Amino acid sequence: MEECHWVNIHYDEEGDFLEVSFEEPAKSGTTEETQKGVFVTRDIETNRVTNVGILSFKKRVELLKKVLASLNKKLPIEISIPSN
Repeated sequence: MEECHWVNIHYDEEGDFLEVSFEEPAKSGTTEETQKGVFVTRDIETNRVTNVGILSFKKRVELLKKVLASLNKKLPIEISIPSN
């Protein structure tokens, strides 16, 4: 499994959308909704995954690990949402 050394994580609390970027944005990329509310962007030239987005993230925190594993990616940190 590929551990990512450069990661940018952005969470939009209002939209409940988590985006994880593994490298700088590609000059040209394509985004596919791989399952409901899960978006994977790939560099068109290399087919490398450049970022993953998950809608309704608070309800689906554990989904991130599954999506990353399916893409052979591993984050160097844990991501969680604190309970109120």
